[in-house]
Amino acid sequence: MEAEEDKCVKFENGLRPDIKQLIDFNEIRDFPTLVNKSRICDKDGKAKANYYKAANEKREKDLGRGKPYDKRGKKVDESVSGGRGRCDGNFFKCGLP
Repeated sequence: MEAEEDKCVKFENGLRPDIKQLIDFNEIRDFPTLVNKSRICDKDGKAKANYYKAANEKREKDLGRGKPYDKRGKKVDESVSGGRGRCDGNFFKCGLP
């Protein structure tokens, strides 16, 4: 019984801190149960990370639509974006002020 407990403690000490924090308070002293619960925590943590990563990528993609600025942070020339308005203080079609 003591060997099983020592094995569990040694296993817990080798876990990543995020998993160890979740597992440690349960004080599981059955080695197969401890390993299984650790695997579940790891799998859930990876699923959670992937979910938030995908959500952030989608949000960034959605926010990128329709921006009035180019990648360098300068305003896109209005004459290019529709032919309306002024680009340098002159009318676009005739070139007069």
